[in-house]
Amino acid sequence: MSKNAVPEWLRPEDGVLVVGAGIGGLCLAQGLQRAGIPCAVYERDESPESRLQGYRLHIDGTGIHALREVLPDELYARFEATSLRPRPTVPRYDDQLALQSVTEFPEPGVNVNRMTLRHILLSGLDGVRFGKRLTRYESDADGVTAYFADGTTARGGVLVGADGVNSPVRRQYLPHARIEDTGLRQLYGKIPLHEATRPLFDDEMHAVFSMILGPGHTMVGVAPVAHPEPFMTCSVGLRREAIGLSDEELAGLSGEQLRELALAQVAGWHPRVRAMVSSWALETVFPLVIRTSVPFAPWVSTRVTLLGDAIHAMSPAAGAGANAALRDGAALASALREGPDAAVAEGAITAYEEAMLAHGFAAVRESAANGRQFHGQDPLPV
Repeated sequence: MSKNAVPEWLRPEDGVLVVGAGIGGLCLAQGLQRAGIPCAVYERDESPESRLQGYRLHIDGTGIHALREVLPDELYARFEATSLRPRPTVPRYDDQLALQSVTEFPEPGVNVNRMTLRHILLSGLDGVRFGKRLTRYESDADGVTAYFADGTTARGGVLVGADGVNSPVRRQYLPHARIEDTGLRQLYGKIPLHEATRPLFDDEMHAVFSMILGPGHTMVGVAPVAHPEPFMTCSVGLRREAIGLSDEELAGLSGEQLRELALAQVAGWHPRVRAMVSSWALETVFPLVIRTSVPFAPWVSTRVTLLGDAIHAMSPAAGAGANAALRDGAALASALREGPDAAVAEGAITAYEEAMLAHGFAAVRESAANGRQFHGQDPLPV
C-alpha cells in the first residue's frame, strides 16, 4: 500500500474520515480503532515534526480520563511513564521574582511533552496519511467524499474536522463561525535543564505553570517537562502592540532575533528572568498568534462534525485547550461506536455536539476571562 493510499477496509458505509492528526483527531482515531470502527486520518503537514506547536501540555483529570478510555494498556503505560507530576500549584511572581500569590490545584494532573504525546497517539494507527491537504468535501445521504490538493479523494460515512483553528472543514461547514485575534502573541522557547540552568528555577517553579508578570501585560511563563530529557518550557507573552512588527515580519525572524526581541521585553526585570530567556535553545524558538473562537448557537447535525480547536479554539490562559480536544476525541469515538450510520440515525452525533459545545465554549469563556485578567487579552466578542 502506498503512503497516501486509502486503506482497502475503509468502506463508505462504515468508515470515518478524520481531517487533522493533532492530539484530538488522534485520540478519536485510537478510540475508533479500539471499538473496531474503520478510520483514516488525513493530515496536511508532511510529517508530525513539520511544525513547532509548543513543548508542554498540562493534562488534567479530564484529559487523563479520555486517554485511559481510548488507549491500549501499553500506550497508556507509556503516557504515564513519560509524564511529569508537577507541584499542584500555579505561583505568580512580579518581574523582580517576588511571589505574589499561589493557586492550588485540587487535581494536579501531569505535564507532558506535546510531541511525545502525539507520537504515543500515533502508535499502532495504520490509517494516518501525511501530506494530505483537504480542499473541500461533498456530503450526501449515504456518506461524505473528501477532496485533497493532490487530486485524490476519500469517502466515508462521517467526516470529522479535527484540523485546528484554521479548519477548512469548519470554513465550509459553518461559514458563520468566527475566529478572532486575542491581541496576544507568544514567543515560545525551551531551556534544557543542566548544571548551569537548574539554579535559575526555584523549587516552587517546578509547578503546573509559573507566571512572572510584568508591566504592560507582559508575562514570562515556565513549566517543567521530563521527556525525552528534563527541560523547562519558557514563553514570553505580550500584547501585539509591544512587538512593533507585523505577524508576517514576526514569523520571518530567526531564533536569535526572536530571543533578542524577547529580551527587549524583559529589560529591567530580575536578572534570573533575563537569564532564563537568554538560555533558550535557539532552534526551539518560534512565535504564535493567539486566537479564539467566538461561541455561537448549535446547528442541525449531519454526517460532518468537528472537535477541538476546529470548533472551540481558545487562548492558553486556562490550560484547557488540549484537555477539551482529548475529551472531544474520546466522546466522539463513543458516539460512533455503533458505526457512522447508526450515529447519524440515532442522534448520537447530535448528543455529542450538544455536550461538546457546552464544555468547549465554557472553556473558551474561561480562557478569555483569565486572558483578560492576567495578559490583557481583547474582550471576547459577543
